[in-house]
Amino acid sequence: MSPQLTIKLQPGTQAPEFTLQDAEGKETSLANYRGKNVIVYFYPEAATPGCTTEACDFRDSLSSLQGSGYEVLGISPDAPEKLANFTGDFNLTFPLLSDEDHAVALAYGAWGEKLVDGEIVEGLVRSTVVVDPDGNVSLAQYQVKAQGHVAALRESLGV
Repeated sequence: MSPQLTIKLQPGTQAPEFTLQDAEGKETSLANYRGKNVIVYFYPEAATPGCTTEACDFRDSLSSLQGSGYEVLGISPDAPEKLANFTGDFNLTFPLLSDEDHAVALAYGAWGEKLVDGEIVEGLVRSTVVVDPDGNVSLAQYQVKAQGHVAALRESLGV
């Protein structure tokens, strides 16, 4: 398997557009959020310990994030059915989107080599990109840790 090179997004650049299916199979596009700040976070796999911690942190912070003008979208390579189970099992109150071919993760620089259990593998790199109301990247963070990420992000955003 040859690694696919990804370019990390930089603040001030246009965020790549996307349209993905949510947990119910409904299409959701970044364009639907034009005029709003959007936190787009990429996580490796629904219902795994780190991803559950991060998703529940976003869920628990959602009202204050939304109150400060931020929407949240979670993206993973999981199929919509798995996202539906994850949403239901943990009462997640924001859209989770399915990027099964990881094309959006690649476009956002969230796919590439990472260290897992001492081995370098290719896969989804836990990342968060904040998109401003005009569709530009205002913040891009890569290889974030699940534990404490939402709190650190809120601090960075002043929320």
